[in-house]
Amino acid sequence: MAEEENKPEESPLSIKRLTSAFAAMLGRKPGASEEAPPREAAIDTRSITEALLFVGRPDNQPLSAEAIAATMRDITPEEVAAAVDELNAEYLEDGSAMMIVESAAGYRLTLREELERVRDKFYGKVQQATLTPAAMEVLSIIAYRQPVDLKTIDGMRSQKSQSLAGSLVRRGLVEIRRSPEAPRRVEYATSERFLRVFGLRSIDQLPQAAEFDAA
Repeated sequence: MAEEENKPEESPLSIKRLTSAFAAMLGRKPGASEEAPPREAAIDTRSITEALLFVGRPDNQPLSAEAIAATMRDITPEEVAAAVDELNAEYLEDGSAMMIVESAAGYRLTLREELERVRDKFYGKVQQATLTPAAMEVLSIIAYRQPVDLKTIDGMRSQKSQSLAGSLVRRGLVEIRRSPEAPRRVEYATSERFLRVFGLRSIDQLPQAAEFDAA
């Protein structure tokens, strides 16, 4: 009983999550029995790397090669980078809609840029009509005051905003940032997708608006 209480929290990159992701992609329930289980060799560095990027992080941030390599035994970040190159080559050859993009923060599995434009055009301004006035208010505060923490947003709105900020993160309009000097301090800022959706090249092109000063 004591051992169960002291069990560490499940990592966002845990084998359990990987198993669930593979099961979802294969249309099976996690843990379901099969007459002929797949060979272990089928799950290689490329497969695990792809699955991790498919699942992604809960905060929607990129995954570093080091973080991916840490989930596998005797695999280096360099081997992860090679696996990413192989996956991208395969996606290109197959005409896949997906690609893995690299930034200073790590890797992210995403739609090809030309298809993201098609998606955004199809759905409109991120289904703007479905954004509640409260969500638009939070998005405006983040856009004009970024990077901004939740306490500041709450103070300016005089009410809790965590669920709304989380919804904007899930939509890909907002991302979470952490300062190296204060890693526990969570701040919100608009994403690259926010710029694409609203037709901006940079935040400097935001329309001039009234100051969002707390009353």
